[in-house]
Amino acid sequence: MQLSKHIFWDVGIESIDFEKHTRFVIERVITHGSLADWHLIKKYYGLELIKKEALMIRSLTNKNLNFLSRLFNIPKQEFRCYKQTQSAGKHWNY
Repeated sequence: MQLSKHIFWDVGIESIDFEKHTRFVIERVITHGSLADWHLIKKYYGLELIKKEALMIRSLTNKNLNFLSRLFNIPKQEFRCYKQTQSAGKHWNY
């Protein structure tokens, strides 16, 4: 797959097994990828597998969560990242 190299800035893209590291690849494309990257994984994995893996991702921005929730017509509350939001509070404003 010819995904954008900046998505995998911290690992060598040549060392990624796209079958073994499915959730990692899908998460990186959702969080850091372009529209072209999205179309590549959609063609490679299919929407059903993307949906299954997206439900298990631990951390997503509100924008990404809303996108996936609307795309798959699944309430945000069913996503793992929604159930396990970080308990750390926001910084104080002085």
